[in-house]
Amino acid sequence: MFSLGLGLTLGDFQRIFTMPRAVLTGAVCQILIVPIIAFLMVTLIKPPAEIAVGIMILSFCPGGVVSNIMTKLAGGTVALSITLTATISLLSVLTLPIFVNLAAHHFMNDSAPTINTLTLGLTMFAITAFPASIGIAFRHYAPARAIAIEPIIVRVANTLFVLIVLASIASGWDLLVANFLKLGPSLIAINVILFGIGLFAASLAKLHQRDRICIAIETGFQNSALGITIGSLVAASAAGVSAFSLPSGVYGVTSYAVAFPFILWARKQTGKPSAQ
Repeated sequence: MFSLGLGLTLGDFQRIFTMPRAVLTGAVCQILIVPIIAFLMVTLIKPPAEIAVGIMILSFCPGGVVSNIMTKLAGGTVALSITLTATISLLSVLTLPIFVNLAAHHFMNDSAPTINTLTLGLTMFAITAFPASIGIAFRHYAPARAIAIEPIIVRVANTLFVLIVLASIASGWDLLVANFLKLGPSLIAINVILFGIGLFAASLAKLHQRDRICIAIETGFQNSALGITIGSLVAASAAGVSAFSLPSGVYGVTSYAVAFPFILWARKQTGKPSAQ
């Protein structure tokens, strides 16, 4: 999250007012459409309750720094991607704890772990908004230094991301083996559907081709590292159950099976990556 903030300027938030239709379309897709599609898929495949909650936790997570990189590679509007990532990441401090609580009680009923929404919200602030804000402040007050160290920080963040995904899969290996036939294909199916919905919604909003590609990626790609973290926080109050983090861990691997072909397709549509 610090690496995310380090790449942001105050102007990124001002774009909410300069490109409101695009930002609103992306926000609706991420905050509402993604969880709805995940809920329908979970209802269809009927995984174990903890896995179901884990999939919903993943759907509540915003896109991360990786979505910005993918948008650039695909030739989408990078400025819009950064604005959406920053805005939705900050909003998730409020939305994610409430949604997680609702999902846990819906799928687990009386066996749902006790989730203090306020505590989870404060924790979300501590692990997302606070380090991102430090990064934004660093970029604002020391722009030259921030630009110089940003590539190093991003590499560190990406390395940590890989380690987190591998650790999550290793810790829940038995659950992964038992549920992979349902979990892996289902997560890929959700990915494909969301990329398509993102493109469709952006087309309905009559956005530019590069904006459509950006919104498709922001809709179809969630921050799996954050999902793993939130799942671990929920599991801490449920005797160390790791199933809540497992979908995010698997998704951290399977998502690229959908993202890379989409990027190749998008590059053909735009001719070359966007410089925005």
